[in-house]
Amino acid sequence: MAMKNRSSTITTFLLIPCFLFGISANAQYAWKLQKSKNGINGYTSEVSGSSFKAVKVDCTHGGTYTKLIALLTNVSGFSKWIYNNKRSQLLKKNSQYDFIYYSKTPMPFPFDNRDVIIRMQLKTDSLPKFLTINGSHQKGYLPEFPGLQRIPHYKASWKVTMPTAGTLHIVYILEVDPGGSLPSWLANSFAEKGPFNTFSNLADELKKK
Repeated sequence: MAMKNRSSTITTFLLIPCFLFGISANAQYAWKLQKSKNGINGYTSEVSGSSFKAVKVDCTHGGTYTKLIALLTNVSGFSKWIYNNKRSQLLKKNSQYDFIYYSKTPMPFPFDNRDVIIRMQLKTDSLPKFLTINGSHQKGYLPEFPGLQRIPHYKASWKVTMPTAGTLHIVYILEVDPGGSLPSWLANSFAEKGPFNTFSNLADELKKK
């Protein structure tokens, strides 16, 4: 999932659930551990053709597929646990597990806030032994709004398994191009802390269900 000729990459949208299209070739990344705490391991990697970093989270939380799916399909509740998510709104529901939503993320002054339109698809095998969550940005679905920079590229994936009846193991990978001009130090600072904070919040939300 190499990204070429991108002016900038940011991972603020971590999770805009974050959910995301099959990024299966880990071989293209050279992951470096940035933080490990409470069962959450956060990594970043250089991306071929880009000055900015991809993000990987590998974590184990208490929970079940049912609890996780309930959180991921509750679009209006994303701001409770997704890092720096100001607003998310469901736009179209193709099915219970296939939908399109709008999300907005604030940026520090003087940079424009970002928004993006994402299609999320959740799939399990027939047993199920695993859950995959795929998502990507949607072009031309809504006009761009004044004062906001539309995210031109968003692609990420989750692969979730249940090592025990009450435990979820999640591997999450994300690349985002925020568009416009954004300094690499700002983008990469989000890359290092955004995913970790999101999955910490996710663990707390799974305990509530």
